[in-house]
Amino acid sequence: MNRFKTSKYKNTTPKIAKKDEWINNVRGGSFSCQGNHIKASSKLVAFNTDQAGGGMLGLTSVRPGSDGQWTVTHISCHSDLVTDMDFNPFDDCILATCSADETVKLWHLCDPEHQQPSDPSLTLNPGQGRLELVQFHPTCSGLLAVGTTKSPLIWDTSRKDAPLAALEQHGDQMQSLSWKRDGSLLASSCKDKMLRVFDPRAQLTPVQSAKSLQSNKDSRILWAKDDLLVTTGFDMMRSREVRLWDSRKLSSSISSASLGTSSGMLIPLFDEDTGLLLITGMGETVIDCFEISSSDPSVSQVSHCLLDNSTRGVAMVPKMALDVMSCEVMRVLQLTDSCVVPISYQVPRKNSGYEFQEDLYPDTAGTSPAMSAEEWWQGGNKQVEKVSLHPDKRPKPSAKQLPAMKDKASEGSKDGHPRDSSTSSSPLSTPSSSAVPSRSPSSTSGLSSGFLPSPSQGAKAIQNLMGPTSKFRHIQGTVKHKDTHITNIRGLNLTTPGECDGFCVNRQRVAVPLAISGGQIAVFERSQPGKLLDASLPTIQNSVNVADFAWDPFDSQRLAVAGDDAKIRVWRVPEGGLKETLTEPELILQGHTEKIYSIKFHPLASNLLVSSSYDLSVRLWNLESREQVKLLTGHQDQVFGVAWSPDGKLLATVCKDGKVRIYDPRRSTEPVQEGPGPEGHRGARVVWVCDGKYLLVSGFDSRSERVLYLYSAESLSSGVVASIPVNVSPSTLIPFYDPDTSVVILTGKGDTRVYIYEVAPEEPYFIECSSFNSPEPHKGLAFLPKTECNVPDVEIAVGLMLAKTTIEPVAFRVPRVKKEFFQDDLYPDTAVWWESALTASAWLSGSNGQHKKISLKPKDMTPLSEAPKEAPVRKYLPSSVYLEEKTDEQKKEELLSAMVAKLGNMDDPLPQESFQGVDEDEWDD
Repeated sequence: MNRFKTSKYKNTTPKIAKKDEWINNVRGGSFSCQGNHIKASSKLVAFNTDQAGGGMLGLTSVRPGSDGQWTVTHISCHSDLVTDMDFNPFDDCILATCSADETVKLWHLCDPEHQQPSDPSLTLNPGQGRLELVQFHPTCSGLLAVGTTKSPLIWDTSRKDAPLAALEQHGDQMQSLSWKRDGSLLASSCKDKMLRVFDPRAQLTPVQSAKSLQSNKDSRILWAKDDLLVTTGFDMMRSREVRLWDSRKLSSSISSASLGTSSGMLIPLFDEDTGLLLITGMGETVIDCFEISSSDPSVSQVSHCLLDNSTRGVAMVPKMALDVMSCEVMRVLQLTDSCVVPISYQVPRKNSGYEFQEDLYPDTAGTSPAMSAEEWWQGGNKQVEKVSLHPDKRPKPSAKQLPAMKDKASEGSKDGHPRDSSTSSSPLSTPSSSAVPSRSPSSTSGLSSGFLPSPSQGAKAIQNLMGPTSKFRHIQGTVKHKDTHITNIRGLNLTTPGECDGFCVNRQRVAVPLAISGGQIAVFERSQPGKLLDASLPTIQNSVNVADFAWDPFDSQRLAVAGDDAKIRVWRVPEGGLKETLTEPELILQGHTEKIYSIKFHPLASNLLVSSSYDLSVRLWNLESREQVKLLTGHQDQVFGVAWSPDGKLLATVCKDGKVRIYDPRRSTEPVQEGPGPEGHRGARVVWVCDGKYLLVSGFDSRSERVLYLYSAESLSSGVVASIPVNVSPSTLIPFYDPDTSVVILTGKGDTRVYIYEVAPEEPYFIECSSFNSPEPHKGLAFLPKTECNVPDVEIAVGLMLAKTTIEPVAFRVPRVKKEFFQDDLYPDTAVWWESALTASAWLSGSNGQHKKISLKPKDMTPLSEAPKEAPVRKYLPSSVYLEEKTDEQKKEELLSAMVAKLGNMDDPLPQESFQGVDEDEWDD
């Protein structure tokens, strides 16, 4: 019987990416080790490179940037050859590496455009010589199988001092390891020609073993479906072969296929969902695709793909990253000497690109672990929950912070659909064109008088149904005209530390770091936009790498710079900008014993600066007296972020040790409050919101998802008040908070999307507004004082966006119609935060101050609240509406339909929606 007559994958076709889609700037090298030399998660790709003797890895992303190009960076991982690597199946950014230097290391990686960690998050030292293999457990978190020369070790990474188990020594060099898909068993192949299957929790010796391999050269073992094992290697005639085994009986193989004669080691890759097996050889220019059937165990060839370059390694991209709408069932990445080549395997279908082919995509293993390493070791056998690959059915982040909102949403209709559901039974999804007003003159809704409900009444009715909304919901981000851009910036430093915003601005000038030795910073005058000359620029030379820098908020000519040498240099930029290179700072502050993380000026007191450092201290400096005045302690790990309270009395910190702290620096060097911080330890930022009553922390959860957390400043120990998941991305979200509007604007270095929320001191706490998308990844976003906003154009915030070669102003506007009036509901009196309220010495002696406030109302504009009211137009219904009586249920449904027709479809909201403090006719039509 020909299996391929019934196999849905019989026509699976490999498609090699075009050359302009290859990942270049790669130096693959040729090494002698048992690893695949390249591994991929859904977001990142790591591969061996011949730099630093093989102790360095290359890193890029699975998808190209918006310009269609890949960024390739390098990580110095080990002092000797990296022999194997593996991504955590439950965290796209955690990579395990092992090496000939006898260590295993775990790395928390970030976007290739950003600076990678210089140190691993965990180092294991088995002390058994060169390590060859490392593989994460498929169902539980924090569990690794590590292959020494002759013995497999099982490690719980939370107990790094010793392995959970050291399995029986092999008779010769171990050549491969593979976990069973359910995580219960571990198989190995060895140069002694033995195949072994271990149950590590039951015994240290194999539960099955047999001397079944015909050659001791370069064998690989891979767990396939159920109890089936796949091996690749050589027969007695030195011909390459692939064999299929029953793991319960290893004495003889079930099926085999010959792959011809060659010396290159074979690398197998298996996809459990489709049963497709890919095999290529080191130094070869072909990839063969086979299908494995478990019902009738056999190995049958599907395709034979000729490659343009010799293979140095090959990796399979996880299922979550596939383009399922184009019927892509597998994607592999071929590592060559000079590039990485994507190869897509697709099943040809007539309606590809239009319909999801459900029969090609069975539910696949999700990205949440089924249990912990300890639970597994104690005998747990839970399996990873399966998820659908259907674009509409993939799991979406849950709004953890909004139980009350969830309850409201679930009340949307009698059939249980949420209020924003698109189901036809929901009256809110009724198209406005089909809405019909109520026909009953006896309705108590106001129709008895012959009038439709007023727009403001309709808005209130909808708001009561939908829950709270924000007057900033339709905020629009717009890049300003090119005449305002600074262009042709060359040599920009794209790898500033995660604690640094990437660049900083004030009303007059912009400071950006350059990728030039000596920690050089360029300063551009905002009053002089345009294309920079190709000639070299005058710079500020710090002589060491720059860690962080900030403009003095009360002196637009003074820039503080923290360097890798634990010193803070304060520079004075001449009036009119840099005309020549500066080499001598105005003053140098010394006191930290290790590299500084970040620096922040006090929001009220002049000449007062705070810094955090690798020495785990936070220090306050008086720039006037040029000395350290306070030393704050209590941190147990890296300080991710610091923030002054709006009144300048308190200082908040968020730390890698999993704590959020509040200090009163004038009263105690220890924190006055402490509470649990974000679960993830990859980075975080903190900012005070809601008049200083709450702390907003942007960080990560245990699954590396970016999350916003809200804490009560009066009770940190009570934990998170509310949280909202944002998305999955390696860069930390950097928040800007506008106290006048309670709007927080967030984005990460390397992102293309800017997120906007209104933060409220009560439920639902976070109200999502429209986001802004930049045309290409930006390297930072910094904001200007409120006085820089164009008030007649209803701008509530103006920022500068740093791209690869440009600085572009971005205006955030609220759409309004009557722009001839001053929108006083959007512009309360704003603090003059660019003027100091007191001196550093006065603040240190116990004095407090506050900024004076000014109105942003232009002299020639009338406040909207004082605008003359227009008489409402009375809209009569035709007499025919009174001729037919309706039931009460029909009256309610048609009334709601009329409201929706007036306001517009809530699934596609328009700017004329009515919000708090604004009449309906104040919005665009």
